[in-house]
Amino acid sequence: MPKTLFAGDGPAARAQSSFDWSTHPLGLPSGWPSSLKVAIRLIMGAPASMYITWGPEEYFFYNDAYVPALGAKEPFAAGSTLPSLWHDVYDQVRPMLVDARRGIANRFEDIPLRMARSGELEDTWWSFFFSPLFDEHGTVVGMLCQTNESTDKALRHRQLLSIERDYRALSDRLEERVSQQTSDRGRVWELSNDLLAVSSTGDYLEATNPAWTRILGWQPVELASLAYPNFIHPEDVARTHNAFQEVRDGAPMVRLDNRLKTREGKFRWFAWSIVGEDGHFYCSARDITEDKAQAAELESAQEQLRQAQKMDAVGQLTGGIAHDFNNILGGILGALEVSQLRLEQGKVEDLPKLLNLATASAQRAAALTHRLLAFSRRQTLDPKAMDINRLVAGLEDMIARTIGPAVQLEVVRSANLWPVFADPSQVDNALLNLSINARDAMPDGGRLTIETANRWIDHRTAKDRGIRPGQYVSLCVSDSGTGMSAETQARAFDPFFTTKPLGQGTGLGLSMIYGFARQSDGDVRIYSEEGKGTMVCLYLPRHHGEAVIEPDPLVGTAEPGAGEAILVVEDEASIRMLVVSVLSEQGYLVMEAKDGAEALAIVRSKANIDLLISDVGLPGGMNGRQVADAAREIRPGLPVLFMTGYAENAVISHGHLDPGMEVMTKPFALADLLQRVRTQLSATTEEPISAATGAVDARAPS
Repeated sequence: MPKTLFAGDGPAARAQSSFDWSTHPLGLPSGWPSSLKVAIRLIMGAPASMYITWGPEEYFFYNDAYVPALGAKEPFAAGSTLPSLWHDVYDQVRPMLVDARRGIANRFEDIPLRMARSGELEDTWWSFFFSPLFDEHGTVVGMLCQTNESTDKALRHRQLLSIERDYRALSDRLEERVSQQTSDRGRVWELSNDLLAVSSTGDYLEATNPAWTRILGWQPVELASLAYPNFIHPEDVARTHNAFQEVRDGAPMVRLDNRLKTREGKFRWFAWSIVGEDGHFYCSARDITEDKAQAAELESAQEQLRQAQKMDAVGQLTGGIAHDFNNILGGILGALEVSQLRLEQGKVEDLPKLLNLATASAQRAAALTHRLLAFSRRQTLDPKAMDINRLVAGLEDMIARTIGPAVQLEVVRSANLWPVFADPSQVDNALLNLSINARDAMPDGGRLTIETANRWIDHRTAKDRGIRPGQYVSLCVSDSGTGMSAETQARAFDPFFTTKPLGQGTGLGLSMIYGFARQSDGDVRIYSEEGKGTMVCLYLPRHHGEAVIEPDPLVGTAEPGAGEAILVVEDEASIRMLVVSVLSEQGYLVMEAKDGAEALAIVRSKANIDLLISDVGLPGGMNGRQVADAAREIRPGLPVLFMTGYAENAVISHGHLDPGMEVMTKPFALADLLQRVRTQLSATTEEPISAATGAVDARAPS
């Protein structure tokens, strides 16, 4: 036989080309019929699994696609006969070859064959297409077979049939189980208003009681033929699936709430109990739609109560503010009215006393607004890395003098105390306020203890307090005084709440400390028992860095200006006039603007600017911080001094100002303003740059 009949590199071609056909019973290649040669060429190039048999002995030829079916038989297949090659299954296949031998093609699907593979008998399934081969005289001399193994498909089909049989058996068992129940149980199943169901897979509800139809409108056949996600609210499907999975994993019982859809498309709430037994799920669900509605109404009522309590607190706060401010305004207006009268009378000798009275009242108003801002956590803070032990040591003598000889002071400073990042002046005020409160709680004398310590606050405690868990430094002031009742402790941080006699306390001390602590990401706690004293602890977060030792502030009169150029941006005309006037009198060259647009027009001009003073709250769409940032884009390094009576976090970047920026809280003394201006100008090391030309201005500040 010519080798071209087996052209290619596949195992079938190599095996049959290398076989010695000259000694084969079929004879020499020249004696082979052309129909055999054509058939062999056809199957050798075909992608489908094929073989050919020839002659009464059924000699066997095959292509590469058929090689996997041969398995271990492949080395012996070339030149063999079908009966000898497939002796283990030939008797099973022979009846199917009858039609092909008679000249009739035929097809067989998923025929089971028990054959020897891998050394063991296996149950396999095959599909065959048998087609006869004719010689030039029309005589059937062979057969072409296209075949493929369908074992996987047949096994899947058998599995599906098995599942179907099991399902029918389960249905029969469920029906039998229900029928075997006592009459009482049968009545419970029929009459219960709870949804009852049995499932073998956790996906379909094969058995359901009539309550499903009465409450939801679904018929049992619908519930059994559709998977449960079809009846559950989409948001509850995952939780329901997890509940079934917990039962599969061995949980004795799982409870959950979910929403089931009625036939009309509405949803009702149900509380489920699911248990597993013998590979089945037994489910019971109670309709809690009305309970959910009542709970929502209760939550709404509670929210209204909380809102009413908030309004009550606002009313109390408003009343306290009105009371204090009316007193303060009365002092200011009265002093100014009498001053005007004395001027008209020409009696100027009383004016200094009257003006001092008005000034003192105004300072009281400023202190009150500062306390209110502290309580609301809106005050302007100047936080620094600080050592609380050093602060306590610096105040120890002052506290001792303040509390008097009848109270014994004890200070316990923890070694290796962590630094904190907070406003030192606010910590000062907090410690003094707490010490004075402790003194007042001991009218007959006693012991006052100030103690510092490092503290760890765990996740549970931090969650209860509304702070972050982690490391804190505590500053505690305790006394041996009268203590507080539970009612007093509950209201201790309320603004204007005080137990002191009328005129001896504003009721803002503890609320101010509380606001400062919260604004600093810390906390304040009161530990007290009537008759046994009180301890108030301030907790501030640990700062991971070294504490900064601040130099003592310079005391003295600000030096006059030397012609330095200052741009003042303030929308309040009276304040702008006062600031411009006092700066001009001190020898500064002052430019003024009432909003951001006017200010930036000056910044973009050729005018020299050595310092920008700006209010934080400005009209026109730009606040003071935005004006300062824009000005620094044009004039890098420009010093900035902010003035504010209410510093929003967004304006001061959550308490952090860029280098060269400082802030003053309104109201302030004009002398303090001049001192801060001199400090800002003295700290400037870079020469001012003209915005228009980029040239160094000759009038650089000294």
